[in-house]
Amino acid sequence: MREFIFPTRIVDHKCAKSPDVLLKKQPLQIGLAEKHFAEFAEGDYVILDFGKEMCGGARILAGFMPYIKVRLRFGESLCECCSDIGGEKNATNDHALRDFVTDLTQLSDMTFANTGFRFLRIDFYGKAQIKCIVAVNNILKRKPIYTYSGEDSRIDDIFNVAKRTVDLCSSSGYVWDGVKRDRLVWIGDMHPEMLALTTLYGPMPEIERSLDFVRQQTKLPEWMNTMPMYSLWWIIILADYYEKTRKNSFVLRQINYLKALIKQVDMYVKENGELNFPSYFVDWPTHGQPDEIHGARAIIIIAMKKAIALLETLEMDSSAARGVLEKLFKIEIAPKTSKQVTALKYFATELTEQDKMRLTEGGAKGMSTFMSYYILKAVASFDKPFAVEMMKEYYGAMLDKGATTFWEDFNIEWTENACRIDEFPTADQKDIHGDFGAFCYVGYRHSFCHGWSAGVIQFIKEECE
Repeated sequence: MREFIFPTRIVDHKCAKSPDVLLKKQPLQIGLAEKHFAEFAEGDYVILDFGKEMCGGARILAGFMPYIKVRLRFGESLCECCSDIGGEKNATNDHALRDFVTDLTQLSDMTFANTGFRFLRIDFYGKAQIKCIVAVNNILKRKPIYTYSGEDSRIDDIFNVAKRTVDLCSSSGYVWDGVKRDRLVWIGDMHPEMLALTTLYGPMPEIERSLDFVRQQTKLPEWMNTMPMYSLWWIIILADYYEKTRKNSFVLRQINYLKALIKQVDMYVKENGELNFPSYFVDWPTHGQPDEIHGARAIIIIAMKKAIALLETLEMDSSAARGVLEKLFKIEIAPKTSKQVTALKYFATELTEQDKMRLTEGGAKGMSTFMSYYILKAVASFDKPFAVEMMKEYYGAMLDKGATTFWEDFNIEWTENACRIDEFPTADQKDIHGDFGAFCYVGYRHSFCHGWSAGVIQFIKEECE
């Protein structure tokens, strides 16, 4: 659904006349008798806050004015919308343009950009009369079958922000990773989104379309998104989607591919249980670390278990998956440091007392948005109250920093002496967007609306009612 959102505040401006006109809700139509404009001169600017994360662009209604150039800068944080691409804290136009110069002409009604943002800065390179500047937001609008009904206001806020996150990431007809940067179907990242969406809405054509798309793009023996573990996640998503929806017609058209994929996986598991895949990517924090291969083993075990359950429910032969599983169990999953891999171990086998200590040590420290559902469920298996508090600590810290959608990644330590995303940092503060991040999401490249962070929705349903 497309909606038009007026700005909630003017953060800053240099304006020749009447900037507050931009906050007034007016008909989105230009007429010849217009009398109320915000007027800008060359060198003027305005910074607008639309109140929440958006997926889309800006619609500008201009009055009587010469043909001029304007620079538009969209930002998921206030600091990002005032940054310069090309080096400043990794500000970028990757995947979706968010910083560019364009034309503006008289009596026009034009829409610019398609990105993820909450803030917009416009710099004027000539005189301009502006009637309205509204965000054009694309968001999934569907009647939910589940909403949080508990009395804890913090959990209610977490639920609603997670819902907005996944609603924005599902507005294109497919399930995207993020609305600013990763506008792709990363199938290895989609399991938490599938959990959230089916919890909220039940069967989803967007999920089915995404699973079909990646399968059709990946002719065996290729790996989905070029990564072996992502093909294993496809199996997990498919099996869990069927368990939650019983969409037989959809699942049956995947079966031939599923069976062939299981045989391919078997080729990369040796008889003694050792793995021989070309790569073992689990997530960014464990990439290249000793725990990574243990995480890969857990993912493969989970996938084979779910494949067996799916095939047997459909009264089909599961012996190939059982053979792979038998080999995998010959080597123990033994993580040393990672909460993420330890949580995956819970879903694959059983936790030791040492594993449980690792999961709870430091509370929300060491969590990640992608793996939050798995970590929280693993902790809840032996200490449900502590798991709920971990969730509130971790996701609540993002809320306290102004989040209206949840982020690609987040470390609780980032909050120390850092500004909110809707403020500029003071001289002694860190910029929580530009000064943090890691791996492929350093600085302003970091996505602040990432669907994988919404897996917490299913955790809330299962553990918080």
